[in-house]
Amino acid sequence: MMKRLFYPLAALAAVALVPVASSAHHSTAMFEWGKEVPLKNAKVVRWEWTNPHTFLYVTTDGPNGAVKKWAFEGMSPNHLTRAGWSKRSLKPGDVVDLTYYPLRDGRSGGFNVTVTFPDGHKLNQLQFD
Repeated sequence: MMKRLFYPLAALAAVALVPVASSAHHSTAMFEWGKEVPLKNAKVVRWEWTNPHTFLYVTTDGPNGAVKKWAFEGMSPNHLTRAGWSKRSLKPGDVVDLTYYPLRDGRSGGFNVTVTFPDGHKLNQLQFD
């Protein structure tokens, strides 16, 4: 009797845990949503156009001439394409201003909201044209 119940119960438990794992992946609790912070003169180091999220790595001049490294998560390429972005939107060496929702733990980075180029052109991850 016990053996006959084990496998169906194990399968049921596995199916029940799938929604927990998938919703945890998309948690945004690590960001301070709504607290938009500007970052000026950020130099693009790397722009990763990857699923399920894009990543932007930049540096800024820190105190005493030290270089400060930043990492920003973004929306998916599919979402960003609909908002006017492309994998060629940013390239290493570009200097941009950006806004972001900071990480709650205080590390240098967060969720990238906007990127503004020297010519004034702006891309926004959360708005569509």
